[in-house]
Amino acid sequence: MSRTLLGFDYGLKSIGVAVGQEITGSARPLMALKASDGVPNWEQVEKLLKGWQPALLVVGLPLNMDGTEQDISQRARKFANRLHGRFGLAVELQDERLTTTDARARLFEAGGYKALGKDAVDAVSAQLILESWMESRL
Repeated sequence: MSRTLLGFDYGLKSIGVAVGQEITGSARPLMALKASDGVPNWEQVEKLLKGWQPALLVVGLPLNMDGTEQDISQRARKFANRLHGRFGLAVELQDERLTTTDARARLFEAGGYKALGKDAVDAVSAQLILESWMESRL
């Protein structure tokens, strides 16, 4: 399938965003949206959705290493539900264990400590969430 997808790495202060193409199974980091206690500027989200016209949204679900939920897991679910409710798009959750660690490693390898800005880490984390969702569908 040739669908455009947007991935989100949910956080209380920042929400990473990535775009991917299902046909290639690849994604790339876009940006990090500022959030206030987990709530983004919904107008910014709407602009992103209008610009990219995604067929599906994938939101990372933060879990403990043993697979149990954390306090923030419920907040990520609520964010996913709000995306669906506000914009009427299909939303799926994807286990995001270790994506931030992996994102930091990738960025450090590419550009050292200078590449490890919070926005960059969040956007690359969103990319990894989206790529892992696509890989799990193969």
